[in-house]
Amino acid sequence: MCCRYWTDKSPELRAIVEEMNRSPLMDRWDAVTTYGEIRPADVAPVVASNRAGARSVFPMKWGFTGRTLLMNARSETAAEKPTFKEAWASHRCAVPASWYFEWEHLVDDKGRKRAGDRYKLRPATGGLTWLCGLYRIENGLPVFVVLTRAPGDGIRFIHDRMPLILPEAHVGEWIRPGADPNALARAAVTDIAYEKG
Repeated sequence: MCCRYWTDKSPELRAIVEEMNRSPLMDRWDAVTTYGEIRPADVAPVVASNRAGARSVFPMKWGFTGRTLLMNARSETAAEKPTFKEAWASHRCAVPASWYFEWEHLVDDKGRKRAGDRYKLRPATGGLTWLCGLYRIENGLPVFVVLTRAPGDGIRFIHDRMPLILPEAHVGEWIRPGADPNALARAAVTDIAYEKG
């Protein structure tokens, strides 16, 4: 489960933020978080296709409105769930990050769960961390969720879920409305570097 991520002022992320700052949607949000720790309900840069099908950067709020704020969706079932089905088919996005955070989930001998250490995680190959997501329009503005999947073997001790992360080379195809998200999800990055933080 992904509930926090971080963006550095790297050259790659600065270029993405600069593109987002040219979006007409910037005037519609009260506040946009461009760098640092991004939390649910924050508005942040997200990559998606525009109406003409071209790759663009939009300010989007993290979370679908529901009984509670929905910040994640399971990639294995998104195509079947009424809340996510349409977005899975044609409204996919990619969230650029430096890394994401996860808290170690511990279970004691009585089955009680508690949070352990916090970890910073990113693809072992380096570069940007492209969190795959879905978006929709609420009250005339775009909102997104981050897709999750089973974790790679090397980080299973931290949590039983991780974000669906794609290599940068697949991002353009992921956001293309006519692409097959099931096929692309098979290219997910599972070799993850981590450190306490």
